[in-house]
Amino acid sequence: MHQYRRGADLLESSSVERGLGVLVDKKLTMRQQCALVAKKASALLVYIKKSLASRVREAILPLCSALVGSHLEYCVQFWPPQFKKDSEVLEIVQRRATQMIKGMEHLSYEERLRDLGLFSLRQILGEETSLLLGKV
Repeated sequence: MHQYRRGADLLESSSVERGLGVLVDKKLTMRQQCALVAKKASALLVYIKKSLASRVREAILPLCSALVGSHLEYCVQFWPPQFKKDSEVLEIVQRRATQMIKGMEHLSYEERLRDLGLFSLRQILGEETSLLLGKV
């Protein structure tokens, strides 16, 4: 292990490094990054839900795609989750976003994705998770 200094001060070691805004641990897994992205995306969902009086598709979908989807897309396309548990954390956010739309509550998750014209991650990366990527 290397020791680094800033001036005369010895810097402490860290189990996680941040580069280009992405957290990577010693094992080069993305667990903390996926958790951080899911937390940010969930907070954005709360803001959207609180700020809109209407739950119609025309209001919710563009906001979720632009704000929430961009966080999830960045995490998955730039640093694909390596473990099912990590991708499930991101998928929970996707499920919550699609459930916010009025009239879709009774549909299954897969039906909501299909009706909204959203792409599943398994179509893009061949995995068993889905993200709010929107129409390409």
